[in-house]
Amino acid sequence: MKNKAAQSKAWATVQIARHPDRPQYLDYVGEIFTEFDALHGDRLFGDDGAMIGGLARFDGQPVMVVGQHRGRSTREKLQHNFGMSNPEGYRKAQRLMAMAERFNLPVFTFIDTMGAYPGVGAEERGQAEAIATSLAQMSSLKVPIIATVLGEGGSGGALGIGVADRVVMLSHSIYSVISPEGCASILWKTAEKAEQASEALSLTADKLQKIGIVEYVVDEGEGAHLHPEEVMQNLKSVLKQALAELTPLDAKERCEARYQRLMKFGSDNLGLTA
Repeated sequence: MKNKAAQSKAWATVQIARHPDRPQYLDYVGEIFTEFDALHGDRLFGDDGAMIGGLARFDGQPVMVVGQHRGRSTREKLQHNFGMSNPEGYRKAQRLMAMAERFNLPVFTFIDTMGAYPGVGAEERGQAEAIATSLAQMSSLKVPIIATVLGEGGSGGALGIGVADRVVMLSHSIYSVISPEGCASILWKTAEKAEQASEALSLTADKLQKIGIVEYVVDEGEGAHLHPEEVMQNLKSVLKQALAELTPLDAKERCEARYQRLMKFGSDNLGLTA
């Protein structure tokens, strides 16, 4: 009975993370940052509608902002490819982060994607290479990086902008190597066991904080879609705290701490079933 209740709670979190009225990346940008100026294109192939980034101010301080936007209407969803980035999206993010490093600007990334786009064209243009290059770049970037999971954090598509000094999750967001439906299809040959899979994946913010994958969890009550402005202000406070922790460190210290943060994952047998 206890196991069933735990499964229901995890599955409920998945449903809230996917709620159609949930605030999206550009909603947060408009509330938390000022003077946002989007920059386009990867200078290799084209622009990507799912990955949006540019210069902005955070409490008056110039910063670089990069994130995945899904869209709400059918037209917006098609324009932003449902938040699933092509290789040019990750290469655009790389270009913007290199610019941030050149001008010593902190980087804020916002994750909300089912995963990287798996289409034939994306694979032909080097989807895996683009994500791998992003991981390598972010691992050694000399400026502070703070990543926030807003809704769904799906697989390598999320991790492609998720390597950071500090990772924040909203309390009803999820972060996982695979969707519950995908996991269930592999383990039990049916997506109908997605609820059971959601518990097995330990994809909720509280569990990920417990095992050290994320540093901060922002409480959103019953869901950010119910009181978005309050949640956005709470998130802004956490981002300010995280930036204040990172700013005093010099680049070498920050990169070493980021490396140690990454290397500790899986080093302790903490378990995932509690």
